[in-house]
Amino acid sequence: MLSLISGRLFQYLMGANLNSSRISMTTPILTSIVPGAGPLHSSAYFVRLYLPLEFQASPPVPLPELNLHPDRWPGHCVAVRSFSGYARDHNVVEEAEKLAVSLSRTPWVNSTDHPSKNAYSIAQYNSPFRIIGRVNEVWFDVDCRSAGVEAY
Repeated sequence: MLSLISGRLFQYLMGANLNSSRISMTTPILTSIVPGAGPLHSSAYFVRLYLPLEFQASPPVPLPELNLHPDRWPGHCVAVRSFSGYARDHNVVEEAEKLAVSLSRTPWVNSTDHPSKNAYSIAQYNSPFRIIGRVNEVWFDVDCRSAGVEAY
């Protein structure tokens, strides 16, 4: 995860935008994973950061060479499973599988929103330098309407 942030997104936060605005880091860092959606059926990854309130109405435009695109998320519902430690490939997949098993025993079993029922997101809330007390979550987008819940 750190390598993704230290690249183009990090440059954007440090002022590589048309305003030369420095943007404070926010949490969570959200990585959405869609298995099989990348080249040669590899996984596709989308990394998102929440902009601080001061930039939300008019986000600084990234420099074109960064190839970054703003993504506005409408209100929606997610099923969440929290876990500690570092978010590594092996434990992220394991936690996503545990969340899927949990959902299979609920009315939410057929409510995932993404066309690929295997898509999920990882929310990381801590600096990579924090060693203990780390908080991560695995998220599945779910269809709120299937259980009569409103999205906020």
